[in-house]
Amino acid sequence: MPKIPLIAVVGNPNAGKTCLFNSLTGANQKVGNYPGVTVERISANAKLGDIEVEFLDIPGLYSMHPKSADEEVATAAILGSAEHPKPDLLVCVLNAANLERNLFLYSQLVDAGIPLLVALTMTDLLKPNGDTVDVPRLAQELDAQIVVVIGNQGRGITALREAILENLGSPRVPHVDFGLPPFLEENVTAVKERLARIGMDIPRAELRIGLLEPEPIFRKKLEHVPEVLESFDSARNAIGVQGIAATSVVSNRYDWAAKLTAQVITHVGIPKRTVSEKMDRILTHRIAGLVVFVGVMYLVFQSIYTFASPVMDGVESVFGWLGTAASSRLESIPWLQSLVVDGILGGMSAAIVFLPQILILFVFISILEGSGYLARAAFLMDRLLGWCGLNGRAFIPLLSSFACAIPGIMAARVMPDPKSRLATILVAPLMSCSARLPVYVLLIGAIIEPKFGAAWAGFTLFAMHLLGLVVAIPVVYILNRGVIKSKRIPFLLELPPYQLPRLKDVWIAVVQRGRVFLQTAGTMIFFMSILIWAASYFPRSDEAKARYRLEYFAAPRSGREDAYIREQELRNSYLGQAGRAIEPVFLPAGFDWRITTSILAAFPAREVVVPSMGILFTIGDQEPESGAMRKAIQGAKWPDGKPLLTEWTAVGLMVFFALCAQCMATLATAKRETNSWKWPLFMFGYMTTLAYLAAVGVHQLGRILGY
Repeated sequence: MPKIPLIAVVGNPNAGKTCLFNSLTGANQKVGNYPGVTVERISANAKLGDIEVEFLDIPGLYSMHPKSADEEVATAAILGSAEHPKPDLLVCVLNAANLERNLFLYSQLVDAGIPLLVALTMTDLLKPNGDTVDVPRLAQELDAQIVVVIGNQGRGITALREAILENLGSPRVPHVDFGLPPFLEENVTAVKERLARIGMDIPRAELRIGLLEPEPIFRKKLEHVPEVLESFDSARNAIGVQGIAATSVVSNRYDWAAKLTAQVITHVGIPKRTVSEKMDRILTHRIAGLVVFVGVMYLVFQSIYTFASPVMDGVESVFGWLGTAASSRLESIPWLQSLVVDGILGGMSAAIVFLPQILILFVFISILEGSGYLARAAFLMDRLLGWCGLNGRAFIPLLSSFACAIPGIMAARVMPDPKSRLATILVAPLMSCSARLPVYVLLIGAIIEPKFGAAWAGFTLFAMHLLGLVVAIPVVYILNRGVIKSKRIPFLLELPPYQLPRLKDVWIAVVQRGRVFLQTAGTMIFFMSILIWAASYFPRSDEAKARYRLEYFAAPRSGREDAYIREQELRNSYLGQAGRAIEPVFLPAGFDWRITTSILAAFPAREVVVPSMGILFTIGDQEPESGAMRKAIQGAKWPDGKPLLTEWTAVGLMVFFALCAQCMATLATAKRETNSWKWPLFMFGYMTTLAYLAAVGVHQLGRILGY
């Protein structure tokens, strides 16, 4: 089978690279992680004429000298590695509105010795000032074919496809003089020729780095060839004697880029203030900018929190209808009926019900990113979050986690470095998601409001949502100094120009995220839900029915008897037995076996808590607003007749659910985003411990105060 040509699309951040990649490939993209890291590998197969090719979207970078894990992955993808072959062709995306900075990366890509062509983007941004770019002169100086592309308008894509096809047939490696010291280049050539004689083809860029860096990692590659190693060390010493350093080579490249930009960009008259600069006077202002930012974030928050509800209700209604239909047809086989309705359909519903929130989140994230506003939002929030070690971009994932931690964790991909991204992932579930709301509403309505009134009930609901954010800040501070051990890094960000986002790019991003969620976290939710169902269903017997009639001396009464039987069956199930077994652990928090079992049953999804408590308190499944459920909660007693849930116990239970990591979907998503079970397990451990200690503290404080 012939090899499919690999074409890598590479460029600076905000150069229009992703927009161009989407135009070339459409929505048929494959998303996966590079081996051993969390950086996404986005690729897609496409037809160019009669040839099938694979496009690879390289993460944006400014330099081929990596300073972080993400940059190392991007560089390795360009130069090739053991896991991934070297690209057959590079499509280097150059932003005409920021040409000088982009040319620096181009100079390093040329050194890689890979066939290359240039896609020149954003030439339309030069027109308001009457500026022009001399494309033929630029192509001559770069020794590469150039195709002018305006990605957000779809112009130049056909010409680019034809140029890619042409360059695959006749590969062209540019040769450009970047003004580097001749003595350095002579030694690079000499060492390269020595390596070629023993069959080692090393790019000039890698050799140059090895000769200039004080402790070159490259030197280890030559330890098995002492004759070449001797020449390598000799060349390094000679270069050092000449006073040639890595910093001087960087200066040479920037000088070359500045001179070439001046030669090919023609400025007409005095530059006018751009639309982006005028908007930034307001949108990045320390006061007005924050006001606008809060308004934008409120819209995002409200959209995820509220607008998804009808769709989520629709999903639940569909699965409810399917469950009813399946239940009636499988009534003669109770265990199969429960497996299909509670296990399979319940598991699928638990996975798909999160999808509307995820899709709405990424619609907004894509629009904000495509418009250029997301970079401004990160700039505004950096000062507010910087003291605890979080980067400014962390605010958006944390805010979206108030709707659901799953899209919040996925949105942490906007973080610029791996450690701050990990810190954001580890605290995102502390935000009170919408799944916790039924628990709050039930307990506040049953315990807090009857005793303290509506004002305190509203305050309690607000406090529960605020609690996670208040706790998250010191947790990040501790994590950054004791576990992750990250350092506060400068927040460097290039502000892209404002523009209308392409609907196609928004659509592709939303489709990608939805597909990834259903294929990974959704699959895990489905199978784990079946396991939880089995633990809550087995073992089964007729003992509960006989005990009910013996204890109550009553003829069968379907409603009350069914509720009693369901409670007893759950009590004696493996899950119920586990709840009773660990009841002593939760007694310091004031929780009996029924509450403890509800906590265990809620592991797949917090939404399970209320129906589980409904069964356990012998009233069946009820809505959280139901007066019957509140009355049953209020009337629940300990064996000695004391009330099970006082106001302090109720607050402790709400605090427990506010801080615990009881959500299988969240853990599954964290596993995918961190590419390891280490961090999800750590997240589950520290959050559960924190929740337990807080609940115990609240209950014990109530006892001390005499409640």
